[in-house]
Amino acid sequence: MWGSLVVGLLARPWARRVAGIALVTLTIALFTLNLRRTAEHAGRVAERFEQLERTHAIQRQMLEAASRRPRSRDNLLDRLRGGQF
Repeated sequence: MWGSLVVGLLARPWARRVAGIALVTLTIALFTLNLRRTAEHAGRVAERFEQLERTHAIQRQMLEAASRRPRSRDNLLDRLRGGQF
């Protein structure tokens, strides 16, 4: 019953034109929504990457500071007496 109703409706030229316009509109809407989702995902990935870069920069600073530290108490005393701290 429904099949014959749809076929009978689509037999008319104006109904086919309306169906075509509806399909084009649906396609454009889905494409736009997919672009939005893709952009949100790209933004999250970029934010995660920036956070990772900041973390690595802080870790490099900590490693550099650790490489310049005195190795023993005697070295620490020598640096304090010499005014290098």
